[in-house]
Amino acid sequence: MQAGIKGLFLLMLPLFMVIGVHKFYVSVTNIEYYDKGKALQITSRVFIDDFEKALEERYDVTTLLGTPEEFINAEVYIEKYLNAKFQVKINGEPARYKFLGKKYDNDIMVCFLEIPEISIELLNSIEIQNELLMDVFEEQKNILHFEILKKKKSFVLIRESNKGMLNF
Repeated sequence: MQAGIKGLFLLMLPLFMVIGVHKFYVSVTNIEYYDKGKALQITSRVFIDDFEKALEERYDVTTLLGTPEEFINAEVYIEKYLNAKFQVKINGEPARYKFLGKKYDNDIMVCFLEIPEISIELLNSIEIQNELLMDVFEEQKNILHFEILKKKKSFVLIRESNKGMLNF
């Protein structure tokens, strides 16, 4: 009888380990200057299920992102949430970006943003305030990668420190 209980415990151990694992909440945003188009290009990668939860909590909508049943107005809510939680300042002044669209890559949603007509010669600083999903997940971390004029800089943003700046 003892051997049976030990065997059952050994079979159940992996299940207990999986239940105890905590999910990691992270997004990754890349900011690059596109010289040919004279534009700042921003690509942000977030987990689909986390973004869906944020949209549901904030706007009371079920979007079913990345599925054949995706809500027809999902992009309207995605853009609205991005505008509320992701701000850009260029040379200390707020800059409006265009939401170009999104694509799905397995369980990741990739959002494409652009700030057109940026003169690299007049660029002194870029500041990003990224609060994506921080209103939903206390443990959320948002990673920023700048790569502009051969300058590279990265930041890990948290609730208490949600801004990153690149000076030229």
